[in-house]
Amino acid sequence: MATSKHLIGFLNFLSFLLSIPILGGGIWLSSRANTTDCLQFLQWPLIIIGVSIMVVSLAGLAGACYRNIFLMYVYLWSMFVIIAALVGFVVFAYSVTERGSGRPVMNRVYLDYSLQDYSGWLADRVADQRYWAKISSCIRDSHVCRKMARSAGGAPESADLFYLRKLTPVQSGCCKPPTSCGYTYMNETYWAPGEGLTGIDTDCLRWSNDQLQLCYGCGSCKAGVLASLKTSWRKVSVINIVILIILVLLYVVAWAAFRHIKSIDNEEAHGETRMEKARPTYLI
Repeated sequence: MATSKHLIGFLNFLSFLLSIPILGGGIWLSSRANTTDCLQFLQWPLIIIGVSIMVVSLAGLAGACYRNIFLMYVYLWSMFVIIAALVGFVVFAYSVTERGSGRPVMNRVYLDYSLQDYSGWLADRVADQRYWAKISSCIRDSHVCRKMARSAGGAPESADLFYLRKLTPVQSGCCKPPTSCGYTYMNETYWAPGEGLTGIDTDCLRWSNDQLQLCYGCGSCKAGVLASLKTSWRKVSVINIVILIILVLLYVVAWAAFRHIKSIDNEEAHGETRMEKARPTYLI
């Protein structure tokens, strides 16, 4: 029985350690929400799950150390709910980022992004003007476009060098017009109309050389945010899947150890009852 309780305590300690990368993933998403992805609510479910695993693991560890059956029950049932929530989060993250990707452009290293390539709940939320006003303001305040500037000998880099750059989705979608529009490169965020706009994309008319406007109102900018979110979520989800598999294995072992403890307790209780019944009584 002591061995089983020590095992449960050790498993609780391991689950506590596993909560750290989950919480770290949520904090990383939070940092990106403030600087790059600019969508504020997505990181909170992961942070809540990570903190919950920490608290429940500590409760289970205390139950194992002090032989408190109630705390062990709390640990097992709470961890079951948390694992189910983590499964739901991983499935949700993959389902809402399933569709959409960048479009290759001839003679360019970077990709172009179009909102038409994205659909579903997340795309609708990003495209909603109420949310987009906050997201675009966040992108503008992060100065992501200003940070693109490079120079060679005091002059902006040439168009040929710019075309060889691997831009982030937000840089490509928000800081320059779509390639199909036919604008002529002057510098990273200043593009002159060509001999005639060849693109039929409405983003061609939304582009502005005003450094406060650029393509922040373009569908390509929204698509760039969605592509950036997809990359961020997929990275975190891979880690979460690995942790989830380990958590399930630890939970199965902990449940088996707890049932062993309960069976021993029941046997001891039945043994004491039989001894009470078998004890001789003396008439006085």
